[in-house]
Amino acid sequence: MGLAIPPGKQYFKIREVSDILDLEPYVLRYWESEFKLLKPTRTRTHQRLYHRQDLELLGEIKTLLYNEKYSVAGTKKRLQMMKKQVLADKKAGKITKNINSNQEPEPTVVETDDDVGFQNCIDYRKLLLYIKAELQSLRLTLE
Repeated sequence: MGLAIPPGKQYFKIREVSDILDLEPYVLRYWESEFKLLKPTRTRTHQRLYHRQDLELLGEIKTLLYNEKYSVAGTKKRLQMMKKQVLADKKAGKITKNINSNQEPEPTVVETDDDVGFQNCIDYRKLLLYIKAELQSLRLTLE
């Protein structure tokens, strides 16, 4: 989701976030109570200050709820799944992909002497990615 976030600005008050995301402030406060990943900092006067990462997370929540028609519970599960994937990628030493990106990562190049071996590496990788997606879907169904 392409958000129109002002460049160079790091913190945003709830009214600014409301205007950027085209949502009412009470919706943002409700989402804050529902989604534990969302924790804006507070000033001494208890005003919420959202970081740029909070805006990206809010944009993802809005997309899942409004565009993809997930329920609040389904959105929580989807965000948890995405968070686990990012942590697993970091642990494996992979380049983390943007949380808003639904694209598959590029295949990794494996040095081989023949083109057939290289092609098989790509095919196995695609197969493993497909199996992984199916297992994640089954896991969500079972939870």
